[in-house]
Amino acid sequence: MNSYNTLLNGNSQHEAPSAGPLYDHSNILNVSKEGRIASIVAGSLIASAAIGSMGKHPIKSLARLAVGGYLLYRGLSGNCPVTAAIEQRSARHSTAINIRSSMIINKPREEVYAFWRQLGNLPLFMRHLEQVDERDSTHSRWIARGPGGVGTLEWEAEIVKEEPGTLLGWRSITGSQVATAGRVTFEDTPNGGTAMKIMITYRPPAGHVGTGLAWLLNSAFERIVQEDIQRFKHFMETGVVVNDEK
Repeated sequence: MNSYNTLLNGNSQHEAPSAGPLYDHSNILNVSKEGRIASIVAGSLIASAAIGSMGKHPIKSLARLAVGGYLLYRGLSGNCPVTAAIEQRSARHSTAINIRSSMIINKPREEVYAFWRQLGNLPLFMRHLEQVDERDSTHSRWIARGPGGVGTLEWEAEIVKEEPGTLLGWRSITGSQVATAGRVTFEDTPNGGTAMKIMITYRPPAGHVGTGLAWLLNSAFERIVQEDIQRFKHFMETGVVVNDEK
């Protein structure tokens, strides 16, 4: 958790970004709607068959009844204990994508900062961002998509720290589909350019395997974000968008 605090604020005195209590603290709903329907149908058929053959094959029927009961529970409750256990183990090893990058841009700091501060400009060079709509001076709506255009994600974000011309920090608001945060610093270089340090984090909610957000932890997505950051240098210095697939 401290890594998120440091990312946004440079200290541990502020709350870490949150995707909301439903995702952060519970695996209750970790089965998709389609998965729940399939579980109910399969569970009903298996349980019915098991009850019908209980007199002839009691031991085998009890085993089938247990399987049918589990599937019915999975479908009716929307909770899969197996998925929850896997998620808890996986969380110990890989729960977020953390990108750190630095670069020198041969443009004045004020110009570089002003362009980045207009968050709606980010999709011009970031392939993983479909759209960023600024609601007001501190709030915005983001839409991202996964590698190859597979999977989309939307969230609301807020700017939580700003030092005009030198620092910008943002994070997703409570209740968003994903916990994400970013921090960018801008410094003058001796030759009139700008030294930038960029840190971005994406953390899917608990139970993300059942929500279709597993691509957030895919190495291909992490590579795309890294490349997007480097594309910013080319865009700022030339004004040309690299012509490849967004």
